Amino acid sequence: MPKTDVPGTTGISVHRLRWWTELPLIVLVYAAYSAGRLVVRGDVAGAVDHGLGILRVERFLRINAESPLNWLFTANSWIGVPADFWYASLHYLVTPAVLIWLFRSRAVHYRAARAWLMISTMIGLIGFTLLPTCPPRLLSKGHGFVDTMAQYSDFGWWGGEASAPRGLGGMTNQYAAMPSLHVGWALWCGVMLWRYGRSPLTRVAAVAYPLITTIVVMGTANHYFLDAVAGCAVMGVGLLLVRPVQRLANPVTERLRARFLRPSTTSAAPEPSIVSAGCQTSTGERIPRQRKQSAAAGAEPSARSAAAGRPADAGEGAPAPAH
Repeated sequence: MPKTDVPGTTGISVHRLRWWTELPLIVLVYAAYSAGRLVVRGDVAGAVDHGLGILRVERFLRINAESPLNWLFTANSWIGVPADFWYASLHYLVTPAVLIWLFRSRAVHYRAARAWLMISTMIGLIGFTLLPTCPPRLLSKGHGFVDTMAQYSDFGWWGGEASAPRGLGGMTNQYAAMPSLHVGWALWCGVMLWRYGRSPLTRVAAVAYPLITTIVVMGTANHYFLDAVAGCAVMGVGLLLVRPVQRLANPVTERLRARFLRPSTTSAAPEPSIVSAGCQTSTGERIPRQRKQSAAAGAEPSARSAAAGRPADAGEGAPAPAH
């Protein structure tokens, strides 16, 4: 890993963040997010009211795309089953994969990208707290939605209660639907792939992944269309907050780094100090001693003689003066 000089210091360099410091940080934030979803479980009646309110607004505006998509996914297992796998699995795989790719190949941009993802995730947790929302799949059957996760649960590793592993549905907050962070995280992945990817295939994935994820969350009846819009809005707010948050966090980070990390010094070896003509001292040497210095290439004989401490006319090969 390259090093970056710390402003205002001489010869002190600090390594970039390493994977063994980044991984615990990301795991800690995700664990706090998951625990927060469980702690902020709202009452079911309020969550249902919020869900019905969103549905009424969408139907009034005629943007309730989740209804026809859910019918399509329910009637065609060849669409519904892959969509359930997509919803239950890819956000666990693609988001960390993009983070690792940025860390290894686009290290200059990694820090800001990671901050954007984490800030937006915390904003989403605030949304779950203030607006617990019943997803379409948990509304009464009279509203016309089918829980495809339960319908196709025999095909996958998830249970009928939620998109969690079988038997662990009770450990998730099924009313944390507004905003849709499935869509928010997919949008983040798409932006990273579009900005820093180099191949045409990467550009295609940058557009396809968030778009398909938006269709999937509605078709599986896990989110309303406005949940997806809110997920994009959360990512937008998080992006605007990246620089202010980094400015606030940098002094704390520097203090922690100075306290717990030992900076490495990369200073050049000192030049030997000259005490007198022909005598030098090196590092750790107490008594000066005489050293022979080679003359520079192309020097005149007189210059070599002067360097050797002899008169100019007493060069090599010259006869000794008569006594």
